[in-house]
Amino acid sequence: MDFPRTLRERRTRSRISQLDLATRAGTTQRHLSFIESGRSAPGRGMVVRLAESLDLPLRERNELLLAAGYAPAYPESPLDGPDLAPVRAAIDHILAGHLPYPAVVVDRQGDVVAANDALGLITEGAAPELVGPGTNAYRLALHPDGMAPRILNFPAWARHIVERTGHLRELHAELLGYVPALDTPGADHLGFAVPLHLRSSRGDLHLMTTVTTFATAVDITLAELKLEAFLPADEPTAEALRAAYRVRDEERDAVTGTR
Repeated sequence: MDFPRTLRERRTRSRISQLDLATRAGTTQRHLSFIESGRSAPGRGMVVRLAESLDLPLRERNELLLAAGYAPAYPESPLDGPDLAPVRAAIDHILAGHLPYPAVVVDRQGDVVAANDALGLITEGAAPELVGPGTNAYRLALHPDGMAPRILNFPAWARHIVERTGHLRELHAELLGYVPALDTPGADHLGFAVPLHLRSSRGDLHLMTTVTTFATAVDITLAELKLEAFLPADEPTAEALRAAYRVRDEERDAVTGTR
């Protein structure tokens, strides 16, 4: 890649002026101007500081280093490898701790890495090939054989999902084919706060979601994981989730002979 052009694009995308970026990176606007014009070649430390000051994802920081002719700084370890074994244990602990409410962990592509047992109430009725580890959570949400027929506020939820997949061109195009034409949102639209209204065997569920990332990660795989936790927005939903989990817990104990 052309480093000066790449740096300018990242800075422009972040809506940061040359002066602001130079200040954050501990250099002068003149020096930064020379770097962006190709008149000056930055050292590795400067590239790292610029990437950090732009708050780029770790993957893009590596790309910026490569564009400048330097080796990547951040590893990308396989999630099932020994280096990330403590991470897998932590994820399992978090998912179990969120019970009886549903939670799922997805990677950069939206593919399911792990989920807790309570997710079953949300995904009930979906085609088996759309559910489980390795399947795509965004596709599950909007596919006509997935959750879509049971989502009561589908237009709003579909916009919420589609807006999160802009970096995934093929998947984004596929998802647009599953949804009606997306109207221009009104002035009161809050894309980050769209609730999920879902029909289930336990009645209609009203759910809020939170997304958690590993903010201090220095491994690309870990930094790109997202844990989406579903929380009840009212007491009937909370009781429905608790009741559904109690039944699954009792069924599991009956199979294992725990009780």
